[in-house]
Amino acid sequence: MAIIEAHDLVKVFERTRRAEGRFAPVRTLVTRQKDRTVAVDGVSLSVDEGEIVGYLGPNGAGKSTTIKMLTGILVPTSGTATVAGVVPWDDRETNAMNIGVVFGQRSQLWWDLPLDESFRLIGKMYRVPEARFRQTLEMLVELLGMKDFLATPVRQLSLGQRMRGDLAAAVLYEPPILFLDEPTVGLDIVAKERMRGFIEEVNRTRKTTVLLTTHDLDDVERLCKRILIIDQGKVLFDGPVDDLRRRYAPHRLLDITVSGDGVNALREITRDPPGGVAVLSAEEFKASFQVDPLVVPVATVIAEFSARAPVVDIAVREPEMEGIIREIYEAKAVTA
Repeated sequence: MAIIEAHDLVKVFERTRRAEGRFAPVRTLVTRQKDRTVAVDGVSLSVDEGEIVGYLGPNGAGKSTTIKMLTGILVPTSGTATVAGVVPWDDRETNAMNIGVVFGQRSQLWWDLPLDESFRLIGKMYRVPEARFRQTLEMLVELLGMKDFLATPVRQLSLGQRMRGDLAAAVLYEPPILFLDEPTVGLDIVAKERMRGFIEEVNRTRKTTVLLTTHDLDDVERLCKRILIIDQGKVLFDGPVDDLRRRYAPHRLLDITVSGDGVNALREITRDPPGGVAVLSAEEFKASFQVDPLVVPVATVIAEFSARAPVVDIAVREPEMEGIIREIYEAKAVTA
């Protein structure tokens, strides 16, 4: 069942064109010439309850503008949308009770208050019963590892600590929907893993629906089974991550390492690989291959290599998502 729906959303920003030359300020005031920027151009999407969906695109593609319309911050130029059955820009108060929002570098916490006091204020604002507030906060503190800095003023927190606080604030009142706009931007590897683990846990235990915008494709690999790709305000792709892989990177990557006795055999293999196999790199004891499973099964390739050389290590990998997404951005289209 869809909990987020949007149909033909359009957002156009207009600004008065600045006049040049003598009396420019006066002429600018009276001119009727305007510059139009189409930030979102007919976006339609549907997100089911309990899904984690990645919403991807280059800078300026329209991702954040879409999120701002779905959260009620912006009113669209045209189109319709409902979030948990509410038109977000018509009933902002009800919509705010249904959603949690994290905007990368923009904090919703009170800068000069200790973190726990910010949480207490949010609990009061969203009318969370005291017993439920304490129980939920205790769980969040444990999951996000915030015990050591709860009493620290927000302005003294590191970026990773503040982002954990923002994420906790967004789910403290248990909204059914989370909008996460670059939630791991600027974080180190440890902080990113903690954030991803928390998002997974909230989705698993509460069935929280998540719409995630990010430039970090490790977030997508870890969290999302479905993605939407947008560019220049238009949706280029909407479907499972596996479908995108099948279209753009159906091959597999195979790394083979042999013992010292297998050096000559490995050289022969790299000079004359089987059909459907291409050599990507070759060293003395190790080589990497690209295998097309439509031509030859990966298992058959492994069996043949193992019969020809004493293999000590084998690794089968899928192509990285980053290369696939880059190809789509450059083409500004998705091939069938």
